[in-house]
Amino acid sequence: MAKLPLIIASFALGITSAATAQNTTAPFTIQQTGEGFYKLADAVEAIAENNATIIIAPGTYGDCAIQKAGRITYKSAIPGRAILDGGICEGKASLVLRGKAEYIDGIIFQNQRVPDGNGAGIRIERGDLYITNAMFRNAEQAILSADDPSAEIVIDRSTFQRLGRCDRGLSCAHSVYIGDFGSLKVTNSRFEKGSGGHYVKSRAARATITNNSFDDTQGRTTNYMIDLPAGATGVISGNVFVQGQDKENYSAFIAVAAEGGGNSSSGLNIHSNKASLAPGVDRNTWFVADWSSDQLRIANNSLGRGLSRYERR
Repeated sequence: MAKLPLIIASFALGITSAATAQNTTAPFTIQQTGEGFYKLADAVEAIAENNATIIIAPGTYGDCAIQKAGRITYKSAIPGRAILDGGICEGKASLVLRGKAEYIDGIIFQNQRVPDGNGAGIRIERGDLYITNAMFRNAEQAILSADDPSAEIVIDRSTFQRLGRCDRGLSCAHSVYIGDFGSLKVTNSRFEKGSGGHYVKSRAARATITNNSFDDTQGRTTNYMIDLPAGATGVISGNVFVQGQDKENYSAFIAVAAEGGGNSSSGLNIHSNKASLAPGVDRNTWFVADWSSDQLRIANNSLGRGLSRYERR
């Protein structure tokens, strides 16, 4: 989706506001109107069904918000200086999103935990989601989605660390877990130090995962680097994978249709990746494990010692 144009000044006529303050003191400011808010949720409510950008001042905030409509950009005034720390709405996430589209730019999410073990920085339930230059850390998971086959999720230039869990007798949480969306695109991002589950698990019909780093060297009870449990078309290329010692499941780096398919994987192109075991790790494993009956394209991958190219399961 192309980036939305800036909103004209008459946008202000469509906003009703509460708990506003001067933007020199309030940390959450609607860029198009200059209105400032002390609570993120109030800024989101003021935008309602409109399109706007919320500028977040440097600081650490225990806020959470629910977006029910509109197209909202959540942008750190200084990249990496606005932190959403542990705030949870609806027992789900710091941002619960079900508008038309959401844009995340330069924000850090951390310390999201809930009783059911699925605490996330972002819970995307409907609409398109675009994330750039963000960081997710020290939480049960970064991003968890519901299903929206008409929508897309795009993640670029972002970092994911110390995420995921498989404990307390609960279903595992993963660094990123995408449900039945139309497509997932992850580029130029870093995944590291996982604390359980998969690094990327996606049921989207199409997956583009390119030019990322998956460093499991300091991972703890982790599983696959990429899991496409329902299968997917698309491309996985230009990534660097390093598998660490402490694994809940070390039997593959990439898993395709491990939970019975549902999507076509015909032509899924896995090429030009580099995969290896971390120094001191001595085992045999597989780069791609495939439960589908589709013809995959796997070529020109650089595999280190102990790795075999492909296994049909």
